[in-house]
Amino acid sequence: MSEPHPAQQRLSWYEASARARIDALVDSGSFTEFLGPQAREMSPHLPIFDLPRQLDDGIVVGAASLDGVPILVAAQEGRFMGGAFGEVHGAKLTGLLQAAIALKRNVVIAFDTGGVRLQEANAGELAIAEIMRAVQDARLAGVQVVGLIGGRAGCYGGGSLIAGCCSALIISEQGRLSVSGPEVIETNRGVEELDSRDRALVWRTMGGKHRYLIGGVDAFVEDDAAEFRAAAIGALARATQLDLPVLTAEQRRLEARVQRFGDAPDGRDIWTALGVSDAQAIPELPTQAFLTVADAHRETADDAR
Repeated sequence: MSEPHPAQQRLSWYEASARARIDALVDSGSFTEFLGPQAREMSPHLPIFDLPRQLDDGIVVGAASLDGVPILVAAQEGRFMGGAFGEVHGAKLTGLLQAAIALKRNVVIAFDTGGVRLQEANAGELAIAEIMRAVQDARLAGVQVVGLIGGRAGCYGGGSLIAGCCSALIISEQGRLSVSGPEVIETNRGVEELDSRDRALVWRTMGGKHRYLIGGVDAFVEDDAAEFRAAAIGALARATQLDLPVLTAEQRRLEARVQRFGDAPDGRDIWTALGVSDAQAIPELPTQAFLTVADAHRETADDAR
């Protein structure tokens, strides 16, 4: 009897490591890692701060097949420095995207990041810019870049900017997507702006359900690797394009969103404005019940997002 594919066994995407996510995402036995731990490509900056390094610098990249189709894939390890971007970490993802253009292969990125690694601030910021440019170059070359968000660290800071450049985003309820994290907002704007200890409020303003309702992502799935895999296959099968009309339409949508919801103090106020009759119940709804409600009222994103 053959072994079942890892994705056929219930695996929490939120709890899984970067390598476990890739194993569950791609076709069994198809993954070949580039610059793996044996290459020892590690941060040159962390020893200056007497901080430990990781042999893969917190990101796994390589080639695989997904539903029989060759792809390139990357997964951030949120348990190493919060999945933060540094020089080597960023260079591995930039190189993967550049390889995707040359090989004409689509890319799937499993985000799990708090943003830029503070100890490598300048190098990390440059890495974010290089990755965003590489994503745009890849998309203009006809390569689809699909982002998956459901890890412990969420998708914050520069990681959220990269995610916003993707051709499709898939998120779970546990996923969080925002330019600034709750602690950053509280530190800079005060607890009156956002109480980072109020976890329910954080999820109502940055969590997967909210992002799906306002059209910040394209698909909402259970915290299950098999569901992320199925959604990624579906996203890659959907043709997308990036051009001036798409960017213009998205800019208009975002301007309208700010005008319509800019003064809303809580996600529940936005959900009510979208037409959800019982916004209080949204956080407690199971996935299918939530999707029934959300699909009747949600905004939809343009391909530019």
